[in-house]
Order: sequence, then structure tokens, then C-alpha cells
Amino acid sequence: MNTILPSYVNGAWWTPDAAVAASATEVLDASTGELVTRVSTEGLDLASALEYARTTGQRSLGELTFHQRAVLLKQMALALTERKAELYELSSRTGATKQDSWVDIDGGIGVLFTYSSKGRRELPNSQVYVDGGVEQLSKDGSFLGRHIYTRLPGVAVQINAFNFPVWGSLEKFAPAFLAGVPTLVKPATPTGYLAEAFVRVLVESGLLPDGSLQLVSGSVPDLFEHLRLGDLVSFTGSASTAERLRANESVQTGGVRFTSETDSINASVLGPDAVAGTPEFDAYVKQLVAEMTSKAGQKCTAIRRAVVPAASVDGVIDAVRTRIAERMVLGDPRAEGVTMGPLASTGQRDEVLRQVRRLAAEGGEIVIGSTEAPTVRLADGTDGSSADGAFVEPVMLRFADASSPALHEVEAFGPVSSIVGYDSVDEAVRLVARGGGSLVTSVATHDPAVAVALASGIAAYNGRLLLLDRDDARTSTGHGSPLPNLVHGGPGRAGGGEELGGIRAVLHHMQRTAVQGSPEMLTALTGVWHAGSASTPYAEAGEPHPFRKSLAELRIGDQVVSGSRTVTLEDIETFAHFTGDTFYAHMDEASAAANPFFPGRVAHGYLLVSWAAGLFVDAAPGPVLANSGLENLRFVTPVSPGDSIRVELTAKQITPRETDEYGEVRWDAVLRNQDDELVASYDVLTLVAKEQAPAASAA
Repeated sequence: MNTILPSYVNGAWWTPDAAVAASATEVLDASTGELVTRVSTEGLDLASALEYARTTGQRSLGELTFHQRAVLLKQMALALTERKAELYELSSRTGATKQDSWVDIDGGIGVLFTYSSKGRRELPNSQVYVDGGVEQLSKDGSFLGRHIYTRLPGVAVQINAFNFPVWGSLEKFAPAFLAGVPTLVKPATPTGYLAEAFVRVLVESGLLPDGSLQLVSGSVPDLFEHLRLGDLVSFTGSASTAERLRANESVQTGGVRFTSETDSINASVLGPDAVAGTPEFDAYVKQLVAEMTSKAGQKCTAIRRAVVPAASVDGVIDAVRTRIAERMVLGDPRAEGVTMGPLASTGQRDEVLRQVRRLAAEGGEIVIGSTEAPTVRLADGTDGSSADGAFVEPVMLRFADASSPALHEVEAFGPVSSIVGYDSVDEAVRLVARGGGSLVTSVATHDPAVAVALASGIAAYNGRLLLLDRDDARTSTGHGSPLPNLVHGGPGRAGGGEELGGIRAVLHHMQRTAVQGSPEMLTALTGVWHAGSASTPYAEAGEPHPFRKSLAELRIGDQVVSGSRTVTLEDIETFAHFTGDTFYAHMDEASAAANPFFPGRVAHGYLLVSWAAGLFVDAAPGPVLANSGLENLRFVTPVSPGDSIRVELTAKQITPRETDEYGEVRWDAVLRNQDDELVASYDVLTLVAKEQAPAASAA
């Protein structure tokens, strides 16, 4: 790989002319200093790559529904899984141990699986996402309002950090792809060769729609000059760089969306109840050491400030020192037994040591580790020094003065954490807040009152909170592990953005628009039937009952309008005794009449829903396979003995499943009484075969 690292743009691999090789940036093995590759983008037509995404990428993704994109994400995850051994081998050159590589590579693959699953479960099999309910804008229902999401028309540019070249890319790519927005990835130079490797796997898999993913291996100095309305930039890196990029004219006045996830002085608070010997104390120490050593502390979510009761400071330091001595082996990740590798580059090593010295100069006392060159496990299994490796041993600094600005402002982006004591929960809250906004804070306590007090005080300063105690310590994913189901981001210094968070992250790549119009227009736009738009009662149309139609035959608006059924007092009492629901409103006339909601004894709501099923169902075997649920049930008008009910059931939304022989149909169910008053409304969900089953052969 010691040639120039290629980019993947305009549907092909690209490298600069050989003449620029001498001026290309060298990328070295983090442990040995050996040349891995060279990086240059000299001569790359970035404007053309962006336009390729906006045209070819938009077109190819736009032909797919949410579910079709979701299926592709799963197939991509499987393709990467088949070849992840290649990625692990390269990952070791970045300084990552096997465990570090698992977090980055398998974590990234897991994001693809998660978004594939959530996309098929939580999004429609269409290209428009409907947000919220219908807003009635006229008395007669002829003018409605809804909110919809449609994909942005541009390109999602992702500027990633060096610490997670696979996960950092895939956690941004997956929601953008699911939204239907093409991606251009710009990985960090020190580990960009690992990003190039996973992109190559995806390209070779043949799964990528044309223009949906491009890779720029190297610098992009004129990037913002080529961005325009409809594009978005997702940046991970330093707060200072984020502010400089955010100030660009294309962001300030050109409509380019910019989100950032930046450095964060995250804290972990030990509760006053979590004294030495408690499970919470042990879990706190275990987590603190893990966050100091995982990825050699090169995590935006790592614990930078250990905030502990003043009386526990010495005990925590001793426990951390002991655990590091017992568990940590520093060295080349390819050597047997190594549990912590080097930093990503010697430049990063020097910067971390500089920040440690700054922390020490501004009030921190080094109580664990040192800034001297450490003895490390070499690739051949021997122990020695490595001047060409980017090694730093774990360092903890103790701050006697909790108000020291450096404690709350200086981040050494490596295996470095500072410890400080507090005297009250209120003081702990103030110390966490001094970080200026963080990605995550964890709290180790088994006292609910302490957890509530801390969470209430610090939630607004954090994107995520982890409450750690004896009940979840074994199953917790840990302080420093963002999950695709939950928001990853944070306020203030942490960048003020959000990534991940399930479908929220998909919607970041889409525009929410309020749409006003007639029921017919909103039905056509959303693919969801709205009351007042056209419907087709099967008896009037001379068509089969809707339950006799396969998914391929069923149409939005297909409808059953039932006859009526009269409720008797005997029906109510029979249902009450049969089910055991003898609530007084159904069985005691005087008590029911005294209730402000009822005129006297009334029918059970569930009796009416059960009767409704009998009124609309077609009982014979057919394409309807199962009732899979009932949602949004509301009882509006009570039904007394002597009243009658009827039901209108209308096909509201049809969602084929891409990988199954059936799909889901959502039916709009409305019950009315003899005076045409609304009795109840709800959605019925059924699973329906895509095609009619072949007729059974004669015996």
C-alpha cells in the first residue's frame, strides 16, 4: 500500500499523477513507523464529484423506497462481515488492538444492520415520510394539513476524525443512504487507508447504487466553495475547526446545513453512596480504566474528568492504578497479550504529551503514569522501547483545585484522565457543567435520589447520560459507546449537533414541509388515505370483499361499509360476566348515571370493537393472514342499551415487505351510532399475502 491511496469518485477509482508522489503526505504504521501509504488529492476535480452525487447519486437512490434502501444496508453489512478479517489486519496498523478494531469495524457493521432493521420496521415502503397526525383546517374536512419529510436534493459530505475510520463513516453513511441522499466521505489522513479498504469492499460487492458513495482520500481545501443549498456537511473533529467551517459563507448565507460533533471534556461522577467495596465503586473504576485505555483514549466520548467525592479520591486513584497494572499491556497490537496500542500517529502522540504537560503546569499532579517514553511489547513479543511508535502510557492527573480552568477546558486526546473531588451533589453538578457542554456524562450510584438530583442538574449540558449501578453494570454498553438507537452529540463545546438516534438521524437528511390541501391531494402525496378522499365500498363497486384481495390487488380507499347491530342490556351483561369486566358503568345503573361521562349503563368499548370485527370481517381463508395489531384506539361517544353501531373500514396504507411474501395493511376503522355520531376510531393492522394462493386441486 505504499503507493498513493486512491479516491473513489465519479464511479471509478482515481489517483493523482505519479509526478506528485514525492509531495504526497506519508502515512506511517502507528507502532513501527513504517510507511503504509501516501495521500494526495492534487488534481482531483472535487466539483465534478459533488455534481456526480447530486445527479447520478440522487437519481439512483431516488428510484428506491425506504425499505429497498434498508435491504441494501443489510446486504452491505453482510458483505463487510465476510471480509472483515482484511479490515482487522489493516486496523492493527492504525494502533488498534483486536478489541479496538471490534469497536470500530464490527460497531460500524452493526450500525448498518440496525438502520436496515429500523428502516423496515419504522419507515413506510415509500419515499415520503409522514410526520404527526392530520390537522383539520376546515369545519367540513375539505381542507387539511400534514407535515411530510422529503429527502434533501444534494450531497451529504462527511468529514471524519482519525479515531474511528470505519464506524465514524458508517454511522453517518447509513442514515443518509436510508434517507436517499448520496454521501461523499472525507476520512482523516492518518487512518484513511482503513476507510478506503471498507469502501473498496462495498464497491466490489456491486451493492452500491451509482453515485451513492464516494471517497476522497486526502485534503479538500476548496470544498465549501462548491457546496450549495440542498447539501449538508457532517463534521467530526476539533471545536476550533468546526467553528471555522461553520463560519463559511456557504453555511452562513448559502443554506448548506452544517452539523458537528467535536471534542468534549466528558465527566463521570461517582455518587456519594458508591464507596469502596460497593458494586458501583467497582463498576466506576472498571469503566474509567476502560475509557482511558480503549482506542488508547482516542475517543470523543472518553472520560476526561473523574468527579468523585473528596473522601474517595485516594481510593479511586489506588484502584485505577492497581487495575491498570493488572490488566494493561502497552505495545504493538500484533503482539500477543497487548491490550492497549499506540496513538494513531507520532504527531498525535506529541500533541497529547503537550496537553498533559499543560494540565500539569496549570494545577494537575500526575499520580499515575508519566510523559516519558514507555517500555512496550514489540511485535516480536519482546519488551523494549520504540522511538518510531506513537506510544503513551495511561496518565491520570489529580487536581486539588476544582476551579482550575485547565481541568475543564484542556483535552489531551489520548489515555489521559483527570480526577477531582467534590463535597456535595450540587458541587458535582457545577463541575460537570464547567465542561461547557459534553457528549456524555455517566453517574455511578445506587441511590435514586442522587441519580435524579444529578440528572436533573446535568442533563441540559449533555447529549447522553449513563446511570450505572449494580443492576445494569453487567449489561451496560458503557460510558463511551454511542449506539445507533440513541442520539450521539451534545450541546455547547460538543458541537451542538446530533447524529444517530435511530430514525431521527434519517430525518436530519430530509426537509420537513407543512402541506395543506384537500383530502384527495394529501392522499395522493403521502400514500395514506385521508377521510374525505375517494373510497370504494366493495358492495357498491361490485368488487370482492377487500379481505379477498391480495396485496397486489388491494388499493388505497378500498372499503367495507357494514350493516348495523343493536346493543341490548343482555349483550352488555353477558360480555361482563364472560370477561369478568363488571365495572360499575356497565352493571350499576345508578352509579353509571352519577358518572359525568355516562347517561346510565353503557356497553363496554371492547365489546363494540369485537362486534366491529364481526361486522367487517370476511371469515373464509384468503390473502389476509393475520391481525397484527390495533393502534390509536379512541372511544368518543358512549353506547347505551338500544343504540346500534355500524363500522366503516377503509384501506389506509399498504406496505409490502421487500423480503417476505406478505405485507402490512393499515385499515382506518370508524364506528358510528344510529345518529351518525362517532363512537370510536382506530387503526387495524393486518398481514396480507402479496399474491393469491393457488387454488387447491380437486380430491
